Amino acid sequence: MPPEDDLRAVQKLNEAYRRIVAELSKVIVGQHDVIEQLLVALFARGHCLLVGVPGLAKTLMIRSLADSLSLGFNRIQFTPDLMPSDITGTEVIQEDKATGSRAFKFLRGPIFANVVLADEINRTPPKTQAALLEAMQEYQVTVGGTRHKLAEPFFVLATQNPIEQEGTYPLPEAQLDRFMFNIRVDYPNEEEEFQIVKRTTADVQPIITPTLNSDEIAALSRIVRRVPIADHVARYALQFTRLTRKEKGDVPDFIRKYVSWGAGPRASQYLVLAAKARAVLHGRYFANCDDIRAVAPPVLRHRILTNFNAEAEGIKPDDLVHRLIETIPFDDYDESAGGKLPEVFRSADAG
Repeated sequence: MPPEDDLRAVQKLNEAYRRIVAELSKVIVGQHDVIEQLLVALFARGHCLLVGVPGLAKTLMIRSLADSLSLGFNRIQFTPDLMPSDITGTEVIQEDKATGSRAFKFLRGPIFANVVLADEINRTPPKTQAALLEAMQEYQVTVGGTRHKLAEPFFVLATQNPIEQEGTYPLPEAQLDRFMFNIRVDYPNEEEEFQIVKRTTADVQPIITPTLNSDEIAALSRIVRRVPIADHVARYALQFTRLTRKEKGDVPDFIRKYVSWGAGPRASQYLVLAAKARAVLHGRYFANCDDIRAVAPPVLRHRILTNFNAEAEGIKPDDLVHRLIETIPFDDYDESAGGKLPEVFRSADAG
């Protein structure tokens, strides 16, 4: 049996999740999957890349999320002339008027916040993009040989416009891999767009009530890592990453045909962590295969590099992930096989 304290924490997080969604619904219409994925990444201590056309309320959603969680928020507008020091901060010489002595003082940049919105991250050169790497991985920045710790929780949300690519600097694969999720923000349906038009053209200013503070979020994030996961569920998650590597072992024919490079071990880690966080948000103290399938697209879509065949036929990484979901067998109730993939799995694709 799990500890009573952990069960109470899971119940608290589930209640908080419902309240956060209710608060965000005052401002955001629809986008339920996007909101869930943002909260899963937050409590799993991951970062997100949001991809969507302009006007889909990506910035408003991120700002509203920070407000609903009582977290510090900073927005950085990435431009071609942005320098690394504009993000991390810089050292300046400060004079003590009483003694006349001078000393360097570090002025913190906008990255020193709980939630950092890196708006249009692909519009700044790689040198400035790389300034985020240490912060995202180590939760610190180094300036002038001195390390400065970042506030916790620390959550980077970067946005990209998938339409206009002229004059942009695509993120290198190593930096893309630092993002736990690549979240697709899609167009609203007709009813949602109708509600958006009615709300945004009226003189109404909804007020978001904070639900959790930073200390509570940090404590609840630690619960996520204590959530157990069965061996067969962990092995099921492993298949999603291992079967994207066409040069390693038996893989489906469609992977050999369309994939240039597959996902690395960080994808397996994020699949399990995200599944645990999703389970807790839904009030469960265990992760199952449904959780793995739900988080597989945002975890894998930016870690699978397709080849010319896929581009010629219009095959996207999402298509390959969904085919893997259909191809890999699962059974939440049968642990006797250890969750290992039968050799006959390719017959589903061949048929």
